[in-house]
Amino acid sequence: MQLEQLQKDMIAAMKAKDKTTKDAISALVSAVKKVAIDEGCRDNIQEELVNRVILKEMKSVKEQIDTCPAERTDLLEAYQARYDVMKKYAPSMMSAEEVKTVILEKFADVVATKNKGMIMKNVMAELKGKADGKVINQVVAELCK
Repeated sequence: MQLEQLQKDMIAAMKAKDKTTKDAISALVSAVKKVAIDEGCRDNIQEELVNRVILKEMKSVKEQIDTCPAERTDLLEAYQARYDVMKKYAPSMMSAEEVKTVILEKFADVVATKNKGMIMKNVMAELKGKADGKVINQVVAELCK
């Protein structure tokens, strides 16, 4: 996802007076800009950085949903709406089968050691942001049996 596309969508949401969408996209844009400044690439923001920030923001909203008391339906609805908007911009994640294929192709020598820590270290560097960590962990656990 490009930062420019997020900004265009935010402007469109403003014009449509869609406060929920505008707030969610605005939070993403702010987070992306903050991380870009922290990493020293204020002018040339890479797509990988935007995707990484989107996934991080989605994770924090998901935690808000999970920790919110059930009787606070107003908050739950707001968090869920924000999560749904962010999900539209999130990069697609690899399935367990795709992860297994990549691990067996690129890391066959490491998998042969059956050392889960070593496998995870190598695989996470390659698949970070492309696949969910939990999915990777499950696939590696299967391969180490």
